[in-house]
Formats: sequence, structure tokens, C-alpha cells
Amino acid sequence: MPSSRRSLATPAALAALLLSTITWSAPAISAQAQVAVAANFAAPMQAVAERLTRTTGHTLRITQGSTGKLYAQIRNGAPFDALLAANTGAPEQLERDGLAVPGSRFTYASGKLVLWSARPGRVDADGAVLRRADLGKVAYANPKTAPYGLAAQEVMSAMGLSERLASRLVMGESIGQTYTFVHSGNADVGFVALSQVMEKGQVQSGSLWQPPQHLYAPIRQDAVLLQRGADNPAAQALMRLLKSPEIRDLIQSYGYEP
Repeated sequence: MPSSRRSLATPAALAALLLSTITWSAPAISAQAQVAVAANFAAPMQAVAERLTRTTGHTLRITQGSTGKLYAQIRNGAPFDALLAANTGAPEQLERDGLAVPGSRFTYASGKLVLWSARPGRVDADGAVLRRADLGKVAYANPKTAPYGLAAQEVMSAMGLSERLASRLVMGESIGQTYTFVHSGNADVGFVALSQVMEKGQVQSGSLWQPPQHLYAPIRQDAVLLQRGADNPAAQALMRLLKSPEIRDLIQSYGYEP
């Protein structure tokens, strides 16, 4: 009888038991969250997602777009677990509507607007290119749905250029599409987010002018955990990670302020 008991604990049996334990515990180890992200934060978000997976095993499905359109999708039942907006208004309204977890909202970045051209030397240090006779198309995002588009509108108005530039303007649905207009050469210059043309503290290409802060309202960007993500470990881990010192440093390397 004793030898019979010992035969049950063979290496093969132990291996099978271990494999079974790993298989059944896997769902508890990793999870996936669906996250709605303002288009200006697309590049940093990829880096954040990679860090999240590397440190926790959790993964993210990222949908990017203008904050206004993402907000409308959430109101219409889109299955997002968290929103990283380009303003404070959308997350605040989602809290008031009962669609976000109370107390989960926080500012993850403060954005900067720039006038950018894909051509080196095209944009001068004072933005005087906007007054040049040879100025081509000027791209900006829809101010009704994109906070960076609203900021661009404020800058043009503050400079007294709204009427002068009216015939040259081309509008993107989001700041992402606006960047594409300029990068492809379909627009001469465009108002985009500094984060779209900056990485690791360096401007990647082209030429730019950063309008003084007094020309437009601060672009404070808030994140909020949505009710659907209240019990999602991946969404919760993302919110914690965005507040961590190493991620704050990463976000700043794309030109944002804390």
C-alpha cells in the first residue's frame, strides 16, 4: 500500500497538476481593457500600453479619435473601460451622467499647441508665416469636437487672422487627421499637438512655432475610469500607471506638462 501511494506522485503527474494550475489561473493573471484615447496622445499611449503589458501582463485595445466623438460614442453605449480625453469637460460630464466612476478623474497631461510644417525652415520662430502672401493651406482640427482645434481657433482670433485665413483653412475631423494633412503635404502648415512632432524631448522633423500660452486657454487633459471598467483589472492598472513617476517622465518627453 505505501508503494502504491508513492506511485501517484510521479514526475508526470506533478507536471500535469502544475499545467492544470497554470491553465486555470491564467484568466486571473491578465486582462484586457478597451480604452478611448484622444488622438493627440496616440504615440505616448502606445508606449504606455507596452509598459503596462510588460509590467502587469494586462493588454489594451486602443481606439483613438477626437474627444467629442469619443464622448458621443460612450454616451451611445460604446464598450470602453476608460477615457483619456483632451479636455476636462468630457470626463466631468460623464461623471455627472453616471457613466464614470466617481472620484476616478485626474489630469494626466497638459498639452501644447504648435504651428507645424513638414518642411524644415518653413515655419519661423514667431509664426509670421501665417501672414505671408505665399502661404498655402492651413490645417486645424474641428473646434467643435477637438480641443486642439478650439485652441487653434483661439490663436488665429487672438492674432487677428480669422478672416484673413478663412479661405485657406482645411479642417480635420481630429488632430490626428490634421497632422496627416500637413505630413502628406496637402496642407502647407497646420496647428497640431506638440506631442505629435516631438519624442524623447526632440522635435522629429519639419519646423514649428509654439504660440504663447496667453493666446489660447490651457489644454488640460483628464482621464477617467468608466463604469464598464470599474471591475476590470487592466483598466484599473492603467489608471494607476498613468500616475506613476516613470510614466509622468515619459509623457513629458513628448512635450506635455504634468
